[in-house]
Amino acid sequence: MARSVLRPVIKLRSTAGTGFTYVSRKNRRDHPDRLTLKKYDPIVRRHVVFREER
Repeated sequence: MARSVLRPVIKLRSTAGTGFTYVSRKNRRDHPDRLTLKKYDPIVRRHVVFREER
């Protein structure tokens, strides 16, 4: 089965400038804008904002 175009795989890149990324999926219909989440960055050892990278 093919993966849905409605739920694409996205990269979440740290805004701390470390280059650390998380990989996730999102529902394009519910969240058409770029996603921002506060997650743990192990390089700086604190929670920072991660933004969707296209």
